[in-house]
Amino acid sequence: MTDPVQDPVRFIDERTAGAALLRRGLRYLFPDHWSFLLGEVALYSFIVLIGTGIYLALFFDPSTAKTVYHGPYTPLDGQTMSAAFKSVVDISFAYKAGLLIRQTHHWAADVFVASMVIHLTRVFFTGAFRKPRELTWIIGLLMLFTAFLEGYLGYSLVDDLLSGMGLAIGYGVGLSIPVIGGPMTLSLFGAPFPGKPELWSRMYIAHVLLIPILLAVLITIHLALVMARHHTQFRQSRRHTERRIVGVPLFPGQTPRSLALVFFVAAVLFLLGGLVQINPIWQWGPFEPWLGTNGAQPDWYLGWLIGALRLMPSFDLTIGHFTLVPNPFWGGALFPLVVLGLLAAFPWIERRLTGDRTTHNLLDRPRDAPNRTAFGVAFLTWVFLIFAFGAADRIFVLLGLSYNTQLYIFRIGIWVVPLALFFGVRRVCRELQTSDRIEEVREQAEHEAEEDRGAVAGAPAQPAG
Repeated sequence: MTDPVQDPVRFIDERTAGAALLRRGLRYLFPDHWSFLLGEVALYSFIVLIGTGIYLALFFDPSTAKTVYHGPYTPLDGQTMSAAFKSVVDISFAYKAGLLIRQTHHWAADVFVASMVIHLTRVFFTGAFRKPRELTWIIGLLMLFTAFLEGYLGYSLVDDLLSGMGLAIGYGVGLSIPVIGGPMTLSLFGAPFPGKPELWSRMYIAHVLLIPILLAVLITIHLALVMARHHTQFRQSRRHTERRIVGVPLFPGQTPRSLALVFFVAAVLFLLGGLVQINPIWQWGPFEPWLGTNGAQPDWYLGWLIGALRLMPSFDLTIGHFTLVPNPFWGGALFPLVVLGLLAAFPWIERRLTGDRTTHNLLDRPRDAPNRTAFGVAFLTWVFLIFAFGAADRIFVLLGLSYNTQLYIFRIGIWVVPLALFFGVRRVCRELQTSDRIEEVREQAEHEAEEDRGAVAGAPAQPAG
């Protein structure tokens, strides 16, 4: 009598020799620590992004052709707008579950970026970027900055007043790039801002096809590198060594966890999409080059670039009457390139400064590397303060603090505060290291005293006289 399960499995294995590979895959060990789930949250958010993006692509019209709106949202009835803006309003109000899917898509993008930022922060402060995982670190950084571009194109496609202003800022930054900026930006836009209608088709193809494929390739390479080099781990006991991998096998240990997490992430994103409003474009209205809106803000993950543009003094690099480098270049192009370049080079910078060229599979606690931790806190504070100034107009509206006052406070604070934190955090880490060494000595002394008491209690009694 044939077995309906074993026979097909045996048939496939005899012809593909896949059983050994499958067995090895099922035995692959995953780290048993909550912080490693941040990478999975990013992966599952990307999956939700793809799924909701496919739905939206079925109804979105990437065209700037003018049309008159007549639909269920009566405040816009009879208003002239682009076909792109109209299609998004229709998705939000005319199609079943359209608003839910659109807002879930937007929330998934935010969570995707946020989880990558937190994940990379964890990798940095624990030293998980060290040899032999430098390439994995660089791939992660490329994923993050590619996601920034993907998000920027996504909300620019809508052609509402807010996204149109963001596109105008991007146009100005592109033109400011020395030598290649003008020809490159004009070739993309097809004409001076707002450009030709073909721009929306180019952005649409990049947003729904080219960049998602690039992100999928980067994610695949990242996961392959993680599996090839195995995961890093915290030293929680003597079982955790540089040469011994400790963790939970793929099956039956990790699989239920991952399935639960993917459903949890999807559920939270859909709850946010259904209950928490985000990017209500019908309140901004369609874009017109001569219109502006007070308090306009991009998506949060681009706030650091807006802050850098606002903080930069009015300085152009000129020779005679010729402007070589316009002002938007410093904050809009050079600043993000400096951030990316410094983070990408940090594994080699730290190796050069410390002389540590060994292979590392065990993670550091932040206190174990005072200089790295101090630099990381200072660097993150520097970027965060620039990010915070991106909301200077909102700070003015909420707190009444004048824009010029904020400008001078932040221009001083972005240098003074990170520097003070660097020395303060480094001092705290060194004090914690000293405390750890004292505790280790105390525990060792107590252990030796306990052994001595045991030896005395177990010694044979001496005869009298």
